[in-house]
Amino acid sequence: MNPNLIVILKGLIVGSSMLVPGLSGSSMAIILGIYDKLILAVSSFMKHKRESFIFLSLFSLGALMGIFLFSNSIVTLLDKYPQPMYYLFIGAAIGGLPLIFKQSKIEKLSPKVLFYILVGLGIIYFFSLSVNNIRDIALEPGFLTSLILIVAGVIVAIALVLPGISISYMLLLIGLYDETIKAITEFYFPFLIPLGIGFIAGIILTAKALEKLITKRPQPTYLIISGFILGSVIEIFPGLPIFGNLFICIITFSLGLITTLLMSLK
Repeated sequence: MNPNLIVILKGLIVGSSMLVPGLSGSSMAIILGIYDKLILAVSSFMKHKRESFIFLSLFSLGALMGIFLFSNSIVTLLDKYPQPMYYLFIGAAIGGLPLIFKQSKIEKLSPKVLFYILVGLGIIYFFSLSVNNIRDIALEPGFLTSLILIVAGVIVAIALVLPGISISYMLLLIGLYDETIKAITEFYFPFLIPLGIGFIAGIILTAKALEKLITKRPQPTYLIISGFILGSVIEIFPGLPIFGNLFICIITFSLGLITTLLMSLK
């Protein structure tokens, strides 16, 4: 398959995953084996302008396609079949963990390994408590609204760059999930443009720091990332399925698990 088409398809999968509360787009990028290249393309853009621009453009094209094509269907499926869908996402997240542990090059389980994983879990918990809720602010066109949306975009970008923190879950925490989905489906640009400006600024500000951590301290960085992913699984856990949903939840969980394991092996 054409390498450029593969980048677009991976972008489409990551973009569609961003719409799901609790499912991290950056975790999906790790599972698909494209995360490190994304971080390097953003943080080292000026050193490799042409290659980075082409790569980021193709990925962004796929991500935007995923967001606009699947926004309605994913929300509909979550509304109608919440438990099976969340078990699908949990299976997908767990299926990606072996790849992350492989990248961290763990030779044996030790207190240090458990410590870094717990750090990641703690950061996810802190995020869930510390983000202020702004859903009561009237989102009418105006300077104050645009400023609020730019700040929200920066917060959401942090959730994109840090694996395990879901963009949609972060939008839920700050009270903008429903408004964002509505703005996407209605192409309401007075909302989307300032949010996008903050989003891009947040990615640029965060990516360089994360690149240094991955390059210089890969083991603790990837172990903390695994804690992020485990934390996101805990956040979206919908409870044990009732008898009527048990079989379908087992199927969806297995489907998510096997799919991401196969992608990781690939």
